[in-house]
Amino acid sequence: MTAPESDPIAAVAPASGGESSLTVIVAFAANVLIAVAKTVAAVMTGAASMLAEAAHSWADAGNEVFLLIAQRRAAREPDASHPLGYGREIYIWSLFAAIGLFAVGAGVSITHGVQGLINPEPASNFVIAYVVLGVAFVLEGISFLQASRQVKAAAARTDRDVWTHLMRTSDPTVRAVYLEDAAALVGIVIAVAGIAGHQLTGSPVPDAIASILVGILLAVISILLIDRNRRFLVGEVADDRVWNAALAELSAQPEVERVTELRLSLVGAGRVFLSGAVDLVGNADERTASLQLAALERRLTKNPFVVLALISLSAPDDRTLEPHAI
Repeated sequence: MTAPESDPIAAVAPASGGESSLTVIVAFAANVLIAVAKTVAAVMTGAASMLAEAAHSWADAGNEVFLLIAQRRAAREPDASHPLGYGREIYIWSLFAAIGLFAVGAGVSITHGVQGLINPEPASNFVIAYVVLGVAFVLEGISFLQASRQVKAAAARTDRDVWTHLMRTSDPTVRAVYLEDAAALVGIVIAVAGIAGHQLTGSPVPDAIASILVGILLAVISILLIDRNRRFLVGEVADDRVWNAALAELSAQPEVERVTELRLSLVGAGRVFLSGAVDLVGNADERTASLQLAALERRLTKNPFVVLALISLSAPDDRTLEPHAI
């Protein structure tokens, strides 16, 4: 396989573990500061949408803890009991984070908004709410810019648009931070609109509706994240461009005459299990063929994105693989 910087398997890999960790840490620091400020503002103003935003930020901060745990546990090297490594743990902990966003962020926001419609209470100190939301917008924007830079750089390397890369990348941490920060920015705009509506009309209804809308937004994001993590946990395969590149590399090996089977299963963020079958050049005896296959497997696993490679011999009547149409 080719060098990591030009390796097409990087299409399913994070740019680097350090960069993803920095993105999560920046998001965590921003969300803790924002959550404290919003909580104080919610108590002082009594605004339903401000409480929804506070719940949103606390949920995001908790999610970042899950994401940091995910990165740490998934980075462990393969061992005898886990020959494919621990990479899929990143999807388990990221799934917990997404469920937490749904239960805490969306649940609290929608519930409080509905209560605000049933038992409306007037809000006050609107200036405090505007100031806190303005500061929150700046901090969330800083976090979003960090996540956006990472996503855009990775998308450019893989010749994808940002949204396609965001949905296809095997790194759930940057996907979660990017979408949560984007939702946070939209949520702040909704909250400002709700509080302004409350202030202008004197009715708590716009504020309560804003709280419900923030909750619905968080529910949509969390369901999307839950679904992506579920797909990776049950064994999603690498996309066609990565498969084609791996086929070309395997076919180019000196001892390989043709490739008749190739599977690339994602087993973590930027980690694949490669298996397949090849027809070797010449008519080597059984022992020589076995040694050639073992050497080929060792060469393939030198690629940092290939956790394990298992290659067998093709049957004479097996069909030669052709690149997938893209």
